[in-house]
Amino acid sequence: MFDLKGQTAGYDTENEALVIIDQTLLPAREVILSLTKKEEIFAAIKELKLRGAPCIGVSMAIALSVLSARDHENDKQSFYENFINNCSYLVSSRPTAVNLFWAADVMKKTFSENLSKSIPEIKAALKKRALEILDDDILRCRKIGEYGAELLKGKTSFLTHCNAGRLACIKYGTALAPIYVLKENGADVKVYADETRPLLQGARLTAYELAKAGIDTTVICDNMASYVLSHGLCEAVITGADRIAENGDTANKIGTSGLAVIAKHYNIPFYVAAPFSTVDFGTKTGNGIEIEMRDGDEISEMWYSERMTPKEAKALNPAFDVTDSSLITAFITERGVIAPEKLRDMKDR
Repeated sequence: MFDLKGQTAGYDTENEALVIIDQTLLPAREVILSLTKKEEIFAAIKELKLRGAPCIGVSMAIALSVLSARDHENDKQSFYENFINNCSYLVSSRPTAVNLFWAADVMKKTFSENLSKSIPEIKAALKKRALEILDDDILRCRKIGEYGAELLKGKTSFLTHCNAGRLACIKYGTALAPIYVLKENGADVKVYADETRPLLQGARLTAYELAKAGIDTTVICDNMASYVLSHGLCEAVITGADRIAENGDTANKIGTSGLAVIAKHYNIPFYVAAPFSTVDFGTKTGNGIEIEMRDGDEISEMWYSERMTPKEAKALNPAFDVTDSSLITAFITERGVIAPEKLRDMKDR
């Protein structure tokens, strides 16, 4: 079995496979999946076995390399068409996370830059780029952690929503990266984790990885955040992001925007930690971000032995909401800490 070495996803180059932790089974079981077919990779992303914007982006790059390496087509035009079809198919799995599209574009560019070469050489170039993207994610998250730890020095209690830790990336995470670095630097940190209904990424995943790392962790129901903030139990809120518009409006797991409103009311700083690739300069404001709508059964049936709502009652289940940039104190990125109004200035740097 391929050794992930503490990572959430990896590239088994010997067997040409995308290797991931099945996050739908955590925290009860840690199961490793080796994915080689486009249909199972699509399902892994769609069914949230593989999740988190940075992790999805890295995994997309690896998947495209794996599928190309396993393509036995000898005609270059057909090989190229298969590659493009794989791109289109996989990006349709989840429409909100910009990293999925970003990784596809990077791999398309790599293919185009090597178009004059032989098919084996193109495959090698795609593999090299996928591995670079994987290593780069680890480096970026470490930098996010270092910038965030410097910003938050002296603070010890934090609230987070959903999961933007190691399990959402390859290593370290985004929103949790500063917390890990603070702990490494000797700080005695405490984290309140929103359970994050209906998929419970906070209760299942954030609490799992923080507790495993020896960090003092308290799980709260989503509707308890106001209590925590109003009673001074938390000094800052840190979340991740799935897509950031040019003006700083940010799409993240459903419930994030409400949390930002509460934090603003109680004068608690609200930070968004994300790699700069999450900023979509092609989307001017949050109004242009497509919100994924998921099956209502996730609300009424997923975690219950019996259905907990009347069959006649409908369920609205948006996967994300958009936090207005005016509610965000700053973005913590691998390029440093950036005020929302300064995002545009960083575009070409």
